[in-house]
Amino acid sequence: MSLIQPFDGLRPLKNREAEVVAPPYDVLNTAEARERAKGKPYSFLHISKPEIDLPEGTDPYDASVYAKAAENLKKMIDEGILVRDGQPCLYVYQIDWNGHIQTGLVAGASVADYDTNRIRKHEFTRPVKEDDRVRQIEAVNAETGPVLLAYPDKPEVDRILEQITHNPADAEATADDGILHRIWVIKDQETIEQLVTLFDQMHAIYIADGHHRSASASRVCAKRKAEGLGNGSWDYFLSVIFPHHQMKILDYNRVISDLNGHDENSILQAIKDKFDVTPSSSPVSPQHNKQFGMYINGNWYQLDIHNDCVPHDDPVARLDVSLLHDNLIEPLFGISDPRTDNRIDFVGGIRGLQELEKRVDSGEMKIAFSFFATTMEDLMAVADANEVMPPKSTWFEPKLADGLVSLVLD
Repeated sequence: MSLIQPFDGLRPLKNREAEVVAPPYDVLNTAEARERAKGKPYSFLHISKPEIDLPEGTDPYDASVYAKAAENLKKMIDEGILVRDGQPCLYVYQIDWNGHIQTGLVAGASVADYDTNRIRKHEFTRPVKEDDRVRQIEAVNAETGPVLLAYPDKPEVDRILEQITHNPADAEATADDGILHRIWVIKDQETIEQLVTLFDQMHAIYIADGHHRSASASRVCAKRKAEGLGNGSWDYFLSVIFPHHQMKILDYNRVISDLNGHDENSILQAIKDKFDVTPSSSPVSPQHNKQFGMYINGNWYQLDIHNDCVPHDDPVARLDVSLLHDNLIEPLFGISDPRTDNRIDFVGGIRGLQELEKRVDSGEMKIAFSFFATTMEDLMAVADANEVMPPKSTWFEPKLADGLVSLVLD
């Protein structure tokens, strides 16, 4: 099997895209999704967050939720809002976020290559979230939430995708957040074969976001094969694959609710063995890796870790999130596992450094740390080493939209 495959996509009817397009299922809670879908009967949230159409307080994992998703998808197909392309296609997907443009490929990504780690992972998954996505896929018999993937340098692919975008888009929609999403349908068999061949030449592609969606697709595929269904579109999962050099990772910052018996002066004194500390009159937005900002008692400091504290040969330990944790957060604040310790919280860089100040100044938190964003090269190095990133290492923007293309399992 090839690394990627064309498929007969299910898409919104021309000029109805804006009524359908919705944020990914996992960036809104139920209350937010309910509000966002008000007055929008064809919002894809009725499929990805179907509990919004059930009584308030309904368990989002209740069987009625998945049944409602299937009912809502069927209704949108029956009413002609969502239609199939009628032949296997690839799709160019372009996102324009305040002038930052990413141009990638929508394709089916091989479950077999996911299972053998040619499609590389960098996160653990949680069984409850996997189970949820498995039940969603099986209920609607489709993969409706794309996995965000990255491919390594391949200028030939970049050129083909860029050339296609010189033509008018086949679909476009501006989402509620102002991000413009465009789709071009690739039906030309020669172009499809060329792209499939170019991807087959790649040693690996990388999951950026969507570990639970890809893991659940693998489980659905295995189950269908165990049931004797053989090969089918379940051999591939819905993905959008961007060139890694176009992808944008924002910083993922930390706030801590107590000082573990320390005060500002004792913290400054304790960290000087491993960090150069420079007071700053303005918020510290680190300008390169191994540099951090610290906010405490209304004061900002720039922290630069000493080079001899950096294990350069370990792709996980040399990450900034690991360096600060191992050399400051754990030894000073006694936080050994940031996944389970409720004294630490995480603030996506999309919220800005003002959010760090706000949470400390309010008294809710006592200290905050700002980071330089993890790079795609860092992520790929961890995945290539078959290792796992620390929690909350990456915050990808812009987010993909749900609803523009879905992969039906038939």
